[in-house]
Amino acid sequence: MTAKALTTNELDIDIEDVEYIRHGDKPLLARLFKPRGTGPFPLIVELHGGAWCHGDRLNDTIINEPLAKSGVVVAALDFRMPPVAGYPASLADINYAIRWLKTQAAELGSRPDWVGIMGVSSGAHQAMLLGMRPRDPRYSAVALSATATAMDATVCCVVLCWPVIDPLERYRYAKKLKAGGKPYPDLVDQVLPCHDEYWQTEEVMAEGSPVLALERGEQVERPPALYLQGTNDLAHPRPDLDRFVTQYRKTGGRVELELYEGEGQAFITRNSGSPNSRKAIEKIIEFVHNEIQ
Repeated sequence: MTAKALTTNELDIDIEDVEYIRHGDKPLLARLFKPRGTGPFPLIVELHGGAWCHGDRLNDTIINEPLAKSGVVVAALDFRMPPVAGYPASLADINYAIRWLKTQAAELGSRPDWVGIMGVSSGAHQAMLLGMRPRDPRYSAVALSATATAMDATVCCVVLCWPVIDPLERYRYAKKLKAGGKPYPDLVDQVLPCHDEYWQTEEVMAEGSPVLALERGEQVERPPALYLQGTNDLAHPRPDLDRFVTQYRKTGGRVELELYEGEGQAFITRNSGSPNSRKAIEKIIEFVHNEIQ
């Protein structure tokens, strides 16, 4: 079905927050966007951006609501971030959430084998890393309850909205801009401290880079991916995008690349009514329904 048909026949949705895990006395919440109607519906786990250190499950409602109204259950997650915890704690929370949501899939109107993942910026980086490494023991360290049905964290597809696809190269890019002196983009002073706080070292950035994992020949899963980015996005260097797309395809993965001429960072959420924003949301809807059915 085309995106136009899906968005024309919008469903009513219910929205609620649920606790999916608790660390000590700190609950982590998922905001659920649930279509009304006869399922089963695809289920997308959604990860906000914020340079791994900021943001929450409410960031991307402008994307999540229309996706849900097209007939997709969306679970937008909170997860641990600095100063509470750095890498790989957030990956462990998200991996757990995927498995937990699979155990709840029937109740939510979906199926455990109809789960995909979507992220924005640093959330998209985490989405791709989890899609590639669903069984990494560091990421799957948090066990489901003893009574829960055993599930893994494999996903049907990945949606990448301007990902920090190579944290190490983005870090070096920002440091180079800063070393050149002002004027440089404000994002430089925003992202560099977050890289340091979340990753701690360049060696860890390299280990957690989807691009470098592919270039190292790491044995990973390669779920179908949709990659969206504006051509004027200064926060997410184009060479990193090109390296990822080349390597993913070269090693047997399928990735659809959608570039939006003249658009900058976060164009969907910052310019939500623009033609390109609408086109991008329609593309996400079409991709999810094509991949999960």
